[in-house]
Amino acid sequence: MKCDVLVLGGGAAGLAAAVTASRMGAHTVLIERHGALGGMATAALVHSICGLYWLRDQPGAVSAHRGLPMEFANRLIRAGASSGPVRMGRMDVLPHSPPGFAAVADALAEECPNLEVRLHTECLSSAVEISTRGQRAKLDPRAIVDTSGDAAFATLAGLATDQAPADRLQRPALIFSLHTVEVTALDDNGRLRLAHQIAAAVSAGHLLPGCLGSHLRATGRGSEVYVTIDLAGGPDFDPCDPAQLAALESEGRLLATQLAAFLRAHHPAFQQSELAAFPARVGIRESRRIRGRAIVTSEDVLRGTEHPDVVAFGTWPIELRERATGPRWRFPEANRPTQIPLDALRAAQAENVWTAGRCLSCDHEAQAALRVIGTCLATGQAAGTAAALQASGNAEPTAADVRAAIDFPKTTHAAECR
Repeated sequence: MKCDVLVLGGGAAGLAAAVTASRMGAHTVLIERHGALGGMATAALVHSICGLYWLRDQPGAVSAHRGLPMEFANRLIRAGASSGPVRMGRMDVLPHSPPGFAAVADALAEECPNLEVRLHTECLSSAVEISTRGQRAKLDPRAIVDTSGDAAFATLAGLATDQAPADRLQRPALIFSLHTVEVTALDDNGRLRLAHQIAAAVSAGHLLPGCLGSHLRATGRGSEVYVTIDLAGGPDFDPCDPAQLAALESEGRLLATQLAAFLRAHHPAFQQSELAAFPARVGIRESRRIRGRAIVTSEDVLRGTEHPDVVAFGTWPIELRERATGPRWRFPEANRPTQIPLDALRAAQAENVWTAGRCLSCDHEAQAALRVIGTCLATGQAAGTAAALQASGNAEPTAADVRAAIDFPKTTHAAECR
């Protein structure tokens, strides 16, 4: 089967890449191993979209991206899957309902006549052989966008990838939901008291140490609460190893079950609570990254380095989650955006392989800023545009070509962009 663009991975980056390429007239195939689109936002219950808005000292969310990222955000709001952006510390985020995210993703994909979505499907080889529940097929794409999150196609093809040492990888997380919680008790002071109560229970041996640092957030939808538990991968952790992932997910469910029972027994706000849903998979923050023709560095993030071939912005600070003590933040100078060049979305060792999302070409600390869903949507849009241009016969799409196609701001100067 021939196609113009093949997108591997239906998370935020893959969805944006596939929809954008399809809208440009490219016959596009999107494959996703889960039964729903959305990636971490649906399968792992990651319920806030970060990186959609400019970093600003003053409150008031201001959109940072044109095109599909903000279209998707607005559709979530119109569908009732989000009530709009909220201020969290120095940043603005867009909380959302994971089921609502999946539904909006379905609707967006179904509107694209040139887009074929294949769920429950994985790529088996660099020859682009795919498998759907035991049924095999072979694709012949003109351009490929690897948005698998783990650089899966690049690894199959033997392309260069990078991965941080196990002791520096961002910690994975398991997110689960509780229902029938008295959410009025979970204001800032209430969450602080609850954190102390969990810490005391860990110290007394009533909770496993993995429960330490658990974070609870009311969703604003009735009595629903999401709970995030950061997990320790261990000294030899490999987030792409299936046996280690299975063990990690089993550990996460054990911690979640124990924590839910403890809260129900020892906190009045949780006396009627029920453990409502586990994620389909653990939330992976970092694994392999594709080595591109350019590499975005932490210095680029912190300084807001300007690139002549910029095609997307990153607007989230460096959020390092390497330890159980919680995130360590590093903010860019003057809240400058990260300029992501086209060559960071193009594999160094292949002419027609593009990437976006958390496996784009960057170093470990830069990835901690660029992995968020808002940036995934923006880089996916840029990569899908480049792939569609290439498939149409433009063998060397330029950053100017991509910017023109997505109505990118004519200036890239940080102050003028905001």
